[in-house]
Amino acid sequence: MKKTFYIYITTNPNRTVLYVGRTDNLILRISEHYLKRGTSETFAGKYYCYNLLYYEETPYVLNAIEREAQLKKWTRIKKVKLIESINPNWLFLNAELMDWPPRDAFHREDFYKD
Repeated sequence: MKKTFYIYITTNPNRTVLYVGRTDNLILRISEHYLKRGTSETFAGKYYCYNLLYYEETPYVLNAIEREAQLKKWTRIKKVKLIESINPNWLFLNAELMDWPPRDAFHREDFYKD
């Protein structure tokens, strides 16, 4: 079975904070960020980073891990240039991928399908 891995950048509603992450289920992960917004247990939750601005796909987990580490080291200016290369208006891409806003994703089996 072929898997897809995602490297993504989210932001808060005011677009002032950027978060770089990696996952093998982008819809579930963005839903988790949204449903955990305002909680202090994670960076994305603490800073309300659930609005998807950018993502890449790769079939290889090691490439995803390496790319995530690379992007996390980048300056904000460099991340902004990357985002704007495909999303110049900083549109939130969440609704293009899924029903938005999500309901309780942790109890929906369709998020866990391969």
